Amino acid sequence: MKLVRNVIVFDAADLTAESSFWAGIFGGYVFEDEAWHSVVDADGEWRIGVQLAPNHVPPEWPHGVPQQVHLDLHVDDPRAAHEEAISLGARLLRPAPDLDSDEGHQVYADPAGHPFCIGWGHPSQETLAAFVADRLGRRNHAGPAR
Repeated sequence: MKLVRNVIVFDAADLTAESSFWAGIFGGYVFEDEAWHSVVDADGEWRIGVQLAPNHVPPEWPHGVPQQVHLDLHVDDPRAAHEEAISLGARLLRPAPDLDSDEGHQVYADPAGHPFCIGWGHPSQETLAAFVADRLGRRNHAGPAR
């Protein structure tokens, strides 16, 4: 099977809050419909779908209602990513022991309560590119894996 698009879909009672949050994280835009919003990133790729779920029960991670789904977002600057996520409406659920460490992650919740992680340093783009190149037999592959 060849996928044309891969979109993560979140349920939310407040479509605008949820889609605006993710558009801010991806530096993109929201295309709105009555019961569905599509979040497109700055490069024009459709990344997140948000469907209206008036009776949505937010996860209570790590105890309570299971997390249902989560995203791992990898960044170069965890402090800047933290500030941006918080300014867009995220709640910090589990802080990292040290934002200055070579690798780590923090766990957040988006406005609808869906957990997501902001991580750094594991694995690096170079390490991942080398892994993919090795597996695909492309020894001189220099770009990030796609």
